[in-house]
Amino acid sequence: MLSASCAALMSFSYSALNLQQREAVKTIHGPVLILAGAGTGKTRVITMRITYMVEEGIDPANILAVTFTNKAANEMRLRIGGMVSPSKAKALTIGTFHAFCVRLLRQYALRLGYKNNFTIYSQGEQESLVKRVLTRLLVKDESLDPGKALSRISKAKNHGLSLGDPSESLEAALYQLYHDELRALNAMDFDDLLLKAVELLEEHEDVRLAVQQKYRYVMVDEFQDTNSLQMRMLTALVPVPHNICVVGDDDQSIYGWRGADISNITDFERHFSNPKIIKLEENYRSTTPILNTANSLIRNNVGRRGKNLWSKNSGHDSVRLVIAEDDKEEAQLIAEEIQQQHLSGSSKWEDFAVLFRTNDQSRVLEGEFRKLKLPYRVVGARSFFDRREVKDLIAYLSSVSNQDDDISVLRILNVPTRGIGPSTAELARHHSIEKKCSVFKALRDPEFQNLLSERMRTTIRGFVEMIERFSGLACQPMTSYVALTERLLQETGYMEHLKKAAKEPDDFLAWETGVNSVLDSLRGFDERARGENLQSFLDEVSLNDDREDKDDIEKKSGVCLITMHAAKGLEFPVVYLPGVEEGTLPHRRSIDEGRKDEERRLFYVGITRAMRKLTISHCRYRMKWGQKQTCTPSTFLKELDPQYLEHFDHAAYMKADMSSDEGANFFAALKQQLAAGQPAQ
Repeated sequence: MLSASCAALMSFSYSALNLQQREAVKTIHGPVLILAGAGTGKTRVITMRITYMVEEGIDPANILAVTFTNKAANEMRLRIGGMVSPSKAKALTIGTFHAFCVRLLRQYALRLGYKNNFTIYSQGEQESLVKRVLTRLLVKDESLDPGKALSRISKAKNHGLSLGDPSESLEAALYQLYHDELRALNAMDFDDLLLKAVELLEEHEDVRLAVQQKYRYVMVDEFQDTNSLQMRMLTALVPVPHNICVVGDDDQSIYGWRGADISNITDFERHFSNPKIIKLEENYRSTTPILNTANSLIRNNVGRRGKNLWSKNSGHDSVRLVIAEDDKEEAQLIAEEIQQQHLSGSSKWEDFAVLFRTNDQSRVLEGEFRKLKLPYRVVGARSFFDRREVKDLIAYLSSVSNQDDDISVLRILNVPTRGIGPSTAELARHHSIEKKCSVFKALRDPEFQNLLSERMRTTIRGFVEMIERFSGLACQPMTSYVALTERLLQETGYMEHLKKAAKEPDDFLAWETGVNSVLDSLRGFDERARGENLQSFLDEVSLNDDREDKDDIEKKSGVCLITMHAAKGLEFPVVYLPGVEEGTLPHRRSIDEGRKDEERRLFYVGITRAMRKLTISHCRYRMKWGQKQTCTPSTFLKELDPQYLEHFDHAAYMKADMSSDEGANFFAALKQQLAAGQPAQ
């Protein structure tokens, strides 16, 4: 029975739903495809649907909801937690595909020949392993880029492809050795998490039936981003009567280049027959001119599921299509206009966003923003988990949790400095390979220790004893992991080590902040996951690190400079889309590879980020590789419905015979012209 406060909240939420949203919430049996257009209240529908299922008597332990980012999963969990009792909210399984796979594999890894304490390799660890394997494979004058090789391996895993015969192909030999090394290390990479979970469900009937029995109702968010491997998982996971609900928008499928398969949503009926299809088309984000422009563009894509976004908000501004002389003038126009709107008091800096197709477009923009001293934030900074002090601390905790994690043990073996040099570490690694055991077991092995000096034996034994002691503490019931980590920091003298390593006082302060952030994360884990083991925290860290945007945009201030790909799921009152030129949007590579439809969807995503005002611009010339090159307007611009478009040739305007005062105030003049209802020239 729901509490009175929860019931009141639910009643309010239901009344706020439109008819299509209500239908989506209350259709809970059989296959359901919810086509949720941009800004149509998708998250509200998903959370209300899960709440409704619980209210209707479905055991929350039988409900599984998966999405693509930890941020989305956390938001879903938080919203549902405000509408159902804490015990029922806790019983739900909500997380990313990878988190769900880890949950399965931690339980059933032995069935696949892995130990349940397998290590999850990060991107950096994968690259290190590939480089190590390549040194054994490459002969003189041979070369292979590790990053590209890893990308090929990833693609092969996700699409079930072969890279050929290992005896004839270097790539195939690398794939085989890389796979064998990972398995020997009891490790999986991110692709393995999906691959092995699918293998588990498809090849072990008893496991599949047990999992199906537990998760009787499955929901998938951002379904347009699923790949073929994820679809195989879902078909194995959901038996007849197919109680699966997927929510997505084929018009926002923009990740084909990294494996997303749009046919999963366009051909949904092929996998789950006779689904109920519900379209969410009322947009709560944007104005009519913005939506009309977006609709006119996207209807040029063939094979899409038809939908037409509309809004009750008629808006006051047309969509502006601006021509600039060159990229410097374009950037100057954007910076000056943002400055003027901010100074007028009508908008905060955070209301503005500049979305671009490629990262290199931000350079000129940043230059103009700096000239005017405009605060801005660029999405794409280095991951928090890439920081040295964070990686050290996580490696310590990983070693304590799983002594067979060779990467972590080797990282901390001489951090802080204990006098254990690289030659000793390499000797331990070779001994572990020879004895087919982990590096930690090699360090404990008397046969290995006899190879060392008495002083080094004492040092190694001290390290081994410390890790084993903390491992024992970590296994005790209701252990406080934040207290354990603070004790570990003190005993190892790690903070003193950082102080000595700092060249400037600010270096140590930054490192100290990183360490405190890990402690804060542990403190939060202790509070919400009491009784869970340390490995659960480390799994969360691994899954948080690699496969989603590294920046929390809300923690930064200023105008947002961001790529269109990274902007998906975000919204801003005022949006600028510069560089809408053939070869940039659509991108030349996408044109060559026949992926122009995906580029059109990307442009559509960019347009639908705007809430009140939208300016699209292109240049006559652009500086590339130090040379002035002629630009051609994007072919997409011809597809835009002119009804709500307002053309403005900024270059011609600036060249016109005006007084200097008029030239300085052309934006104000334009604003007055628009206010008077006159078309811009």
